[in-house]
Amino acid sequence: MDNLNNKFIEIQDAEMIFQTRKGSFHALTDVSLHVKKGEFITLIGHSGCGKSTLLNLIAGLLTATSGTLLCANREIAGPSPERAVVFQNHSLLPWLTCYENIYLGIERVFGPTESKARLKERTLAALALVGLLPAEKKRPNEISGGMKQRVGIARALAMEPKVLLMDEPFGALDALTRAHLQDELLKIVAKTGSTVVMVTHDVDEAVLLSDRIVMMTNGPKATIGEILSVRLDRPRERVALATNPLYIEYRTSVLEFLYHRQANPAAKLAA
Repeated sequence: MDNLNNKFIEIQDAEMIFQTRKGSFHALTDVSLHVKKGEFITLIGHSGCGKSTLLNLIAGLLTATSGTLLCANREIAGPSPERAVVFQNHSLLPWLTCYENIYLGIERVFGPTESKARLKERTLAALALVGLLPAEKKRPNEISGGMKQRVGIARALAMEPKVLLMDEPFGALDALTRAHLQDELLKIVAKTGSTVVMVTHDVDEAVLLSDRIVMMTNGPKATIGEILSVRLDRPRERVALATNPLYIEYRTSVLEFLYHRQANPAAKLAA
């Protein structure tokens, strides 16, 4: 059981080659990564380094050209409710209320085995988790961008996934809303014990949220260049961390990797 928890997500020698009109594009090469159960991992790197491609492989939205991907010792062979995805675009159905957007996903996952009363319970609990019970009857055009993302997170968590996958979920938000949702996410993950893999381009976000930061080399043929363990106590408080020597050290390490060792977008991994 300990081995399963330590290798909850297991990626071995993953390769991804896309066939395009201009020929083959070698996006990822030789990617190997183990994620522990309950761990918060961020993927960071320059544009085009394959962060989202790797996330989509874990989600089962893409199939690796070669290599092995497992979740809880089972091959990742396609999308599954056990691996919920939150995108930068919240993807809410505009004609449904916040409640209905969440209920729809819950019904698909639990509907065949649970009563409507239980499905309603689950939906209201998900709304409460992200602090949106007062907005349950509002439609997406009646709420802010930050609230829409919270509905997206609630919808994903409501399906009780084994893994929460997030692709720059706060990237389109203003700085204050982004900071608020980062803090909310920290609380939610602490409460649910979720295993999270998140793509970000924000160094401070990566250090604040992560247990480990996976730094990607530049593409094409991107791979994992370095993995940084973030040994900051939880719960984390952003104002206190701003002057924490360890926080500053981790932030500097990521910046050093991104802007010195990977400064040239055309750079290749040294042999």
